[in-house]
Amino acid sequence: MTSHTSFKDRTLLAVIGDEDSITGLLLAGVGHINEQQKKNFLVVDPKTQVSSIEAAFQEFTERKDIAILLINQHIADKIRPTVDRYQQAFPTLLEIPSKDHPYDPAKDSVLKRVQKLFGE
Repeated sequence: MTSHTSFKDRTLLAVIGDEDSITGLLLAGVGHINEQQKKNFLVVDPKTQVSSIEAAFQEFTERKDIAILLINQHIADKIRPTVDRYQQAFPTLLEIPSKDHPYDPAKDSVLKRVQKLFGE
């Protein structure tokens, strides 16, 4: 047995996003509150501090029950250095568009790594 958590134990999605994105995903059944009363989502509005976004990103990437972390791309831009430094396979980090901010592949850190890997 290894001391690391198995990927089979990672069963949740986590989301850092704007209100519309979070609402849609919660209606789809993504929301979860664990035994320590910790949510698997953060609603970001214009008043949300960058430090709060970074803290949520850190928490979600360290939790052993999260398989995928979704983050709106325009919110990832606020913590771009942190997002770009993230290299782990689990939880997988995916940048998603929002209603008011279209997806820009040029900013996606995962896509950049894939392109670098294939020499593009």
